[in-house]
Amino acid sequence: MKRHIFCLLVLIPGLVFAHDKVLLWGDTHLHTNNSFDAFLNNNVSADPDTAFRWAKGEPVIHPYNRSRVQIGQPLDFLVVSDHAEFFGGFRSIYLNGIANSEEDGPIDRLLNWYKARVVREAIDNREGPQMFSSVLPETQSPEEAAKRWSEAAAGPLPPQPGATTDAWLSFADAADHHNQPGKFTAFIGWEWSSTPGGANLHRIIVTNADGAAARTFEPLSSVISPYPEDLFNWLDRTSKETGVSFLSIPHNSNLSKGLMFSDRTLRGEALTAEQARQRATWERVVEMTQIKGDSETHPTLSPDDTFADFERYNFYLQKSPEPYKPGAADFVRPALRTGLALERSLGINPFDFGLIGSTDSHTGLSSAEEPNFWGKMATDSTPETKAQDALAKGPTGWTMSASGLAAVWAEENSRDSILAAMKRREVYATTGPRIRVQFFVTAEETLAASPAGGAPLPPDWKTTAGDLSPMGSDVKRSANQRFIVQALQDPQEAPLDRIQIIKGWIDAVGETHEKIFDVAWSTPRNLWNGAPEPVPDEVDRRTGRRTGTTGAAELSAVWIDPESTADEKAFYYARVLQVPTARHSLLDALALGKDRSQEGPDVIQERAYTSPIWVGL
Repeated sequence: MKRHIFCLLVLIPGLVFAHDKVLLWGDTHLHTNNSFDAFLNNNVSADPDTAFRWAKGEPVIHPYNRSRVQIGQPLDFLVVSDHAEFFGGFRSIYLNGIANSEEDGPIDRLLNWYKARVVREAIDNREGPQMFSSVLPETQSPEEAAKRWSEAAAGPLPPQPGATTDAWLSFADAADHHNQPGKFTAFIGWEWSSTPGGANLHRIIVTNADGAAARTFEPLSSVISPYPEDLFNWLDRTSKETGVSFLSIPHNSNLSKGLMFSDRTLRGEALTAEQARQRATWERVVEMTQIKGDSETHPTLSPDDTFADFERYNFYLQKSPEPYKPGAADFVRPALRTGLALERSLGINPFDFGLIGSTDSHTGLSSAEEPNFWGKMATDSTPETKAQDALAKGPTGWTMSASGLAAVWAEENSRDSILAAMKRREVYATTGPRIRVQFFVTAEETLAASPAGGAPLPPDWKTTAGDLSPMGSDVKRSANQRFIVQALQDPQEAPLDRIQIIKGWIDAVGETHEKIFDVAWSTPRNLWNGAPEPVPDEVDRRTGRRTGTTGAAELSAVWIDPESTADEKAFYYARVLQVPTARHSLLDALALGKDRSQEGPDVIQERAYTSPIWVGL
């Protein structure tokens, strides 16, 4: 009975959270057939209209297997973010051939006809992945590759013309058509896809522009420049010229070859205070988790974190990759620590970002649900095709993660409000389940700290907690500062295992550290070195369903950092873990008559990551 009552309360936010904002769920990273790699991997039919319809809960046709598919829970917002590089180009070649200009001679016309035929035959013969692998960069130094890339683009940045491509105009129209303020937000966006030497330095660009404003600029492509600083300069200039707001979101830092969160630029120069300020201005959030793996941390970087070995993706984005080697500049938690050190030396923190998740699906379908996961590319959408190469050579559909989602606390469901929430970092990431999380800090000392294992918040906590600073805040340290964290399970998903608070700080000599605190957990459990013992794995290996009742519908705690000092600068974020559930690879294996996953683990512990709260002098 208590479980049913709780689920009812979950659906009525005002009864649970001291918050005047609404919690919105979305995906900021979704590709359609306007992206060249999506099209070459057999997404011929899922266009932006299909993507928005899927996100709103309508049934659509899968672009590869042609089955009727539908999202389990509709989204509140979606950013369609196709690659600016060749935006809609391969789709146009396939459908219309390559247009010839009046200046083209007979040889040019013949070559264009041949290119169009090659693209059509590659798609028609299901050879998209092989063709895709041929355009990926060869192994070389990312710095050298970027230099050659920039030189080939003819030096300085040219002024950007008004958008003229049919694909961009059509996309802007589709976004406006599906945008319904207060009900569903359809964002205009794109991906800037710099990949020098196979290093993933990609950014998702989100804007509050409507269709009319989008016609005043053309999305910047990394073909113009592979350097992030040039992207930031373009965003600054274009925002001032048009009045449009932009946000740059780094993604897949786990594949950046030590460059995404480095203290040096891609040109090999030490990061300056101005460059740090520029990055802190435009990159307010980072993609923590997605289909190509989780970017929180790595076991070699966080050896004391028993949950660090999660959804690892050990492949680079290139034709002839060297062995995967994780580095501190490739992951978010180490980057948050680096940011503290850079703030001390430069006076500004370039890595004080909030955390979100998104899919990076190239199917036009934002699918982050394990039982309803339709793959990274259109081809790897069935149990049989997931055994094939999904991206060039190496990774298969089973190495992909059914992840993630962006959770946003906003005043309303609109372009302006959601973008504003992202910029103030009142956002968090999940790997798919819609775990409802709030994370605050307060200087009010009358709110009693919870006992070990956590406890329900007192009924009057809203009035006794004093001024609450939410996730994403930067506050001054005070004596006995309280952190308040509350998590509710997704009513359609499994219960919760525990809440942890991850702390990172910089000491007096400039060294950074991290520590994990378990602050709330389900059911009484024995403690191992101060941490609760692992929650039981209750997944039936014959059906993929949970058989037990372990876990909690709600976890919460009021926590005081027992090790804080008056002079330290630190960040804190909450990580909420579900009990173990079946991974999509196990469900596929069972469907194929196998008794275990062919690749990847059988079960995982899905999770949520809040944006940090920074506390200092």
